This record gives sequence, C-alpha cells and structure tokens, in this order.
Amino acid sequence: MTQAFDAAAQQTLLEARVADALEQARRLGADACEVGASVDQGAEISVRMGEVETVELARDQGIAVTVYVGKRKGSASSSDAGEASIRAVVEKAIAIARHTGEDPASGLADAELMATEFPDLEVHHPWQLTTDEAIELALACENAGRAVEGIANSDGAGVSSGEGVRVYGNSHGFLAGQRGSRHSLSCMLIARDEQGMQRDYDYSSVRDPALLASPEAIGRSAAERTLRRLGSKRPATGRLPVMFAPEMAGGLINHLLGAIAGGALYREASFLCDSLGKPLFPEWFSLGEKPREIGAMASAAFDNDGVYTRDNLFVDGGRVASYMLSAYSARRLGMTSTGNAGGARNLRIQAPLDSQRELLERMGRGVLVTELMGQGVNGVTGDYSRGAAGFWVENGEIQYPVEEFTIAGNLNDMFANLLGVGDDIDTRGSVHSGSWLIDNMTVAGG
Repeated sequence: MTQAFDAAAQQTLLEARVADALEQARRLGADACEVGASVDQGAEISVRMGEVETVELARDQGIAVTVYVGKRKGSASSSDAGEASIRAVVEKAIAIARHTGEDPASGLADAELMATEFPDLEVHHPWQLTTDEAIELALACENAGRAVEGIANSDGAGVSSGEGVRVYGNSHGFLAGQRGSRHSLSCMLIARDEQGMQRDYDYSSVRDPALLASPEAIGRSAAERTLRRLGSKRPATGRLPVMFAPEMAGGLINHLLGAIAGGALYREASFLCDSLGKPLFPEWFSLGEKPREIGAMASAAFDNDGVYTRDNLFVDGGRVASYMLSAYSARRLGMTSTGNAGGARNLRIQAPLDSQRELLERMGRGVLVTELMGQGVNGVTGDYSRGAAGFWVENGEIQYPVEEFTIAGNLNDMFANLLGVGDDIDTRGSVHSGSWLIDNMTVAGG
C-alpha cells in the first residue's frame, strides 16, 4: 500500500544529518545545540456504501534545530533535511538566538540525565499491506456493520497504516533514534427512527497489525453502538452520580496531566499549583506511567530532551506524588526533570476494579456518559462543563439513551468524589482506563 520504507536505513541517514547539524552549530559559535529529525510514511484508505472514497499516501520529514548562545535560545526548522538546508536552519537558529532575551532556565537537560540504555520496546511492526488488501478489509468492516438490521446508512470505514523514525541528538554527545508503527481500522454507521438519525463508531488501533480486531467485529460493534442510541431523550436535571465510559474517563486523566504539567505550573495556570503531597483522589487510587512497557502505544527510552524515561507515580494513595516535568519546566520550578518532555507515556491506574454491573448498581440513579462535546474545561480553576450523550440509569439498570444535556462540576471535587473504577479497560491508546463513577455532579437536561 506504501512505497518501500527501510526504517533502519532511514535511522542511519537521520543520525548522520543530526550529527552534521550539531557539528555545524558548534562551528558557527553555538555554546550548545539540540536537534530532532523525523521521517514518517503512511497510507489511509476509506470506503463508503461499498465504494472506495479515498486512497491517500503520505510521507513527511523534518528537522528542528535549537541552539543556545549563553542563555539565549533560538530555534528553526525545515521539512528539507538536505545538507544545504541543514546549514541554513542552523544559521537561522543562531541568528534568532543572538536577538532574543536571556532566560536563566534555558539550556540542555543535565548531561547526567541522558538516557544510556535503549532496550527494544517492540513498537515497530511494519505491515506489508497492498492497497487492494486494505480496501478488502475496509469493505468487510463496513459490510458487517451494514448487514445488521436497523442500520440505514454509513459514514464509511477506513484503514490506516504508518511507520516512522525519530532521532534526537545534542551537544552532550547524546544521539539516539527510535522506530515506531501504528495501524488502525474503523467504521462509522447511521441508524434512523421517527426522531431522526443517530450515528456511532468503533475502531481498533495497535502497534502490531496482528493484534487488530477483526473487521467484522468492528463493523458489528459500530452497528450495535449506533442502534442503542435510537430513541434518545433528554435526562432530568439534578445533582446525580455520573459514570464516564472508559474513553471518556481517559479524557479526565488527560485533564489531570495538563494540570500537573510543568508548563502550566510555572505559569501559575493550573488548579493544581502547590499540590505536591496533597490529597486529590480517594486513598485507594494511584496513577502512574510506564514509558518502557513492551509494545505499548507511547513507549520510549528517552524523552524529547534525551532524558531517560522511568516509571513515575503521579498520584500515590490519592495524593499528588509528582509533577510532569521537562528540563526547562523543572528549572523554572527549581526541581529536576521527570523525563516528561513531550508528555506522559503509557498511563496506568492502580486501584480496585469493579465490573460495569457493580458500578451501575452502586450508582442507582444517574447517567452513563458515552460521548462528550465542547471544550468547557478551565485548567486554571478546574471548572468543568461539557455537553454529553449517553444513557439514563434507574435502579442500577440502563433504561434508555439520553442526549442534549450538560454535565458540570469542578475537577477537584470530581476527583475527590470518585466512587469506583471499572475493569472494562480501553487499551487502544496511551491512557488505559476503565469506567469512572463520580458522585454528585450537576446534570442539566430537559
């Protein structure tokens, strides 16, 4: 489906170009330099109503150079990583640095924090898939969904496959690369009743294509998810428990990560400033990252500063145990990098897990949220307000679908009011989570 991609040869080439950029920066008078280069290649095909809609092939590459002249910093980048372009990028970065103000926190991460071990994390699994084979997979997925009684239309099915290489180096002598792949299969379907149309979808996303869910299973699941939304009503308004489906609970974890990220903290733009050691969740809840987990979606041996990655506990026994820091944000806060330049990797919850049935029984009466809309989250205050859709729950049983309502609260209160976590863990992304049951939220419906 794509042109041949020799990841090993691409890594060797990128390493040579990064080394060249570092040497040119040294010759041109930079006190320190760091360079990142990457190349990615992939293909996407989509079908709709039994016909091929799109076949897209893409190849992207780039190089980014950051230089330090004293405490002055300059950055420049280019999508052309040829020799002439590299020199031009380095020269531009140095020119920018000479005209910027000094920043005491600027500079490379400390040399002693550089990664020195690079285990095979098994995140690169090329897929030798032809265009015809990809079309067959997408058609099989869509056809399985359209064959389910009640499905009226389709928004299509798609196959995506890509792999890439990234290399990072700096003037500490650090130079390393990592290869990776990502493959997915998805389907979105439409159903109709007297109230109008409803749509929903399902997908599978993996590093190793051998682990993709079958196209038939994805199509049927997309159909079932679509049909169960027919007959939606607006829920009652009140203070109610809310259960977030696994995909939605992952979003809550991302809000937490944004609040403990060093950039938000040193700007004092987080509701979790000065929160280290303070209670945030119930005592039975812990949350950490496992950046070197074999085969996981965000595994890496080093972060974007070249700092070695390690397991970090961000919440331990309900208390904020660590911030999420790059070299720069750590300096701004008077702390040490946690190996999180570029974000957290492979978030995992440590908590007693309950079945969805147990969580629904504990809820009694409330709403199960399966879709969220809008961007109503204030990272400074923690105020939370989102449009939602899902299901009404009464006496611990799902009664009917609901839509066109709002859920609201404050993340501090929501985290403290976490009643349970489900064992229905969504493993398709970097954040692995089951359902979250949160008490006492405002639900505004009809």
